[in-house]
Amino acid sequence: MSGEQDLAAEHCRPLRGTQHAIDPTQAAALLAHLPGWQIDATGVLRKEFGFSSYTAAILFVNVLAGLAERENHHPDLEVGYGRVLVRYSTHDVGGLSRNDFVCAAKVEALARI
Repeated sequence: MSGEQDLAAEHCRPLRGTQHAIDPTQAAALLAHLPGWQIDATGVLRKEFGFSSYTAAILFVNVLAGLAERENHHPDLEVGYGRVLVRYSTHDVGGLSRNDFVCAAKVEALARI
């Protein structure tokens, strides 16, 4: 299994407190398994997905919302015509957590369907 598949097979777990925030070295190692994802200057994990229409973008958002509910880990989303920007960070740890990367891997798998 690839690193992305391994991450996608995990499930989010409740995390609270800064001790669960991952450091930049760990983040870089996990990011290597997520093509096209990046960590922006504010420390948020993000990727923009392109679609052929607004309807396709909304369908993706609706399925992603179901995934977020199942994992109890919710991204910030920005929707435009034919595009969806997905942003993850874990507010309860004050930065990035493993949950962000697990969900990003699940979103990658979803985008390939």
